[in-house]
Amino acid sequence: MELRDRTAMILGGSGLVGHAVARRLLAAAPRRVVLVALFEDEVRATARALEPDRGRATIEVEWGNVFLPASLAQLERGAIMASAAHRRLMLEDLLSEFTDDILHRSFLYQLLLKYKPDAVVDSINTATAFAYQDPLKSAEDLLALAADGQVDRAAVERHVLLLTMPQLIRHVQILVEALRRAETKAYVKIGTSGTGGMGFNIPYTHSEERPSRPLLTKSAVAGAQSLLLFLLGRTPGAPATIEIKPTATIAWREIGFGPIRRKGRPIALVDCPEPVPVVDAFRPGAQPWCDLGKPLEGVYIDVGENGLFSPDEFETVTGLGQMECITPEEVAEYVAMELEGRPTGRDIVAALDGATAGPTYRAALLRAHALARLRDLERQSKTRTVAYEMLGPPRLTKLLFESHLCAQIRPSVRALAGSQAQGLAQDAHALVERDRALRSHILSVGIPILAPDGERLYRGSTVVVPGDGSDDRDPRDAAARGWVDLRPEQFGIWIKRSQEMVAQAERRRSRAAESGSDVDWTAVGADDPIEPARFVTWVFRYEDRGERIKR
Repeated sequence: MELRDRTAMILGGSGLVGHAVARRLLAAAPRRVVLVALFEDEVRATARALEPDRGRATIEVEWGNVFLPASLAQLERGAIMASAAHRRLMLEDLLSEFTDDILHRSFLYQLLLKYKPDAVVDSINTATAFAYQDPLKSAEDLLALAADGQVDRAAVERHVLLLTMPQLIRHVQILVEALRRAETKAYVKIGTSGTGGMGFNIPYTHSEERPSRPLLTKSAVAGAQSLLLFLLGRTPGAPATIEIKPTATIAWREIGFGPIRRKGRPIALVDCPEPVPVVDAFRPGAQPWCDLGKPLEGVYIDVGENGLFSPDEFETVTGLGQMECITPEEVAEYVAMELEGRPTGRDIVAALDGATAGPTYRAALLRAHALARLRDLERQSKTRTVAYEMLGPPRLTKLLFESHLCAQIRPSVRALAGSQAQGLAQDAHALVERDRALRSHILSVGIPILAPDGERLYRGSTVVVPGDGSDDRDPRDAAARGWVDLRPEQFGIWIKRSQEMVAQAERRRSRAAESGSDVDWTAVGADDPIEPARFVTWVFRYEDRGERIKR
């Protein structure tokens, strides 16, 4: 991508890597750079620091938590968790089926639609943000409350809101749809391994375990996010997807002397002039120390999200055979080169593409033999077993059976395309009425059959998509999700589909060369017989955009 005169958005724009990425992208003369960070003062300070590098670009700033609805994005988490109304909104957005309402409430969605960036660089450490909410400790606390009979709904809600996978999944769902609607061309994630490139032997920990459970949760979330981005990279209409995953200490922002801050707060300088008995040191209310009234000061190196390290801490963690280090400018260079279309070999998504075992030539050949054997067995047993509702979803089974009905009453795709919906529905209903074996098969796998009048229903003992109307909707709304629908309007849809198949076939015929490798040799022909699997594959490919784009 040519970055000149484009809009780039940097999530986590005030962080160590985000700042370096912004400086590097400004060198490419974009029209606008949008910095998004959690806190207003930090993102404004970053914008001021970047002013000498701005050139003719505009720097915009936004702040808030991109994992939350916009109405909550600038509130402290403690205030959110303390409010029943806020928790209720978050639970709905986290656990409900993904809807446009949830999408439109999202702060991230609103940002992307506001600026419509050509490129998004996401340098937020998502894995840390979710893992260090510490759902494991929360679970222990909840179980302790349950043992004492003190669990209330609020405690359960607070715990559920800390669960990592639901948060990650909903975040990626929102991200995918927001990027698509914003027509973003490229998305680059700065990921993490969680351990700075080290293994289970990592010496640095945040609790008694080595490695700690929160740290392993962070690695697990980071890995899950990489696989979700792998899927995003295989999604038609999605932006080019890249993940750079540094596996070393990222350092540094600043070297200086001054007050030492931990999680943004100065460490109070204290003293304990006289020792006290060990048995008294930890009694409730014990306070044998005195506050010296000033912060701890010293020489430090600022390593971003990991805080301030002393010279000895920095020397230890970056020593040969430890985490070692990489500079944020090097990470930023990888990002810029990938965005500019110059592969660095550091893209995790591309690495996964190259390392996974995809479809093979052998399997394709054997598939043909397997299908031939399956059809032979159908002929020998005098059965036609269209679907068992084990592949799913129920809509797949519904589509297979409906197209099978079309195949039984019309000889070809062209004949179906020339049919009238009313007559087609009547013929399909007559077939269902007289063919008990077919009717029984459909009902037995859990698929009801809606009669042409829309008022009567054939059903079996099992129904995979019930139409009980419990959500105040018309029970017949379930037909689209998993009923064989014999109403004329449904067969009108099949007629339109077959008409498009015929039109596609005619367009192929009009080409001067129709036997080259650029021709779709698996396409449905106008005079082909109707085959359920090919028909449903066509629906998935052209209507649902469910086509594989990488192998």
